[in-house]
Formats: sequence, structure tokens, C-alpha cells
Amino acid sequence: MSIEDLYRQRYDPLMRLAYLLTSRQKDAEDLVQAAFTALTESWDDVRSPKAYLRQTVINRASDLHRRNARSLPARPERVVGEPAIDDAWDLIQQLPDTQRTVVILRFYEDLPLVEIARLLDRPDNTVRSDLRRALQRLQKELDHG
Repeated sequence: MSIEDLYRQRYDPLMRLAYLLTSRQKDAEDLVQAAFTALTESWDDVRSPKAYLRQTVINRASDLHRRNARSLPARPERVVGEPAIDDAWDLIQQLPDTQRTVVILRFYEDLPLVEIARLLDRPDNTVRSDLRRALQRLQKELDHG
């Protein structure tokens, strides 16, 4: 598969992931563009381009959160082709960065916990605990909301 074909195939799913992780269209666009740029520079050395792109988006979103250390907007900005967002989205955005990332990867990207742990370079049990704490917090907010 050529990088052009890969771009056509993976751009929208990567934008969705990046948007879910950052809640800002501009940041999502920057992350996806940076991921494709990095892939282009390493094209001959990458065995799984799809996995490389996803990992790059996740890593750069984490870097962005660390650098900015800012609060996320109360509501996500509207974008063309906005990902399907359910009623719990506002609550998910209020979770700490790591918990929010785990919830997004588990329930929006439908990844198993073992894969999430590998992507985040965290122990399986830690990811499991992050998810449990996030779900407990969301349940508490939903019960009181």
C-alpha cells in the first residue's frame, strides 16, 4: 500500500481518535499531520504503518497534554464530520488525561486492555485500574447528575 492510499484510508479514523483525545480540531489536525510526516520520514523502517500512525497520534496527544497542562473546553468545538459523541462525553472530558485516554481507546476505539497498555507503555494492571477508576467516577457523576 502506498502512503497516499494509507492517507486516504486512515486520515478520518485518525482524526476521530486525535479529536477524542484532544477535543480540539486544530490540535487533532496537527497530530495527524505530524503522524503522517513522521511515517513518511521512516517509511522504509516501519513494519506496520497503521499501528505506527495510531501510536504516534496517542504519544503526541500525551505530549500535548503534558506541555499545555491546561483544562479542556467545557464542550468540544463543532467540526465537520464530528465523531459520534454520546451523552457521557462531557463527563469523559472531565477525567484526568490518562483515564480519559484509556476510556477513549477502550470504548471509542474498541481496543482490548492489553493493547491499550502496550500503546501507553503502562502495566496491564495499571491500565485496568485507570479504567476502573474512570468508570467509577463516571458512574458517580451520572448517578448525581
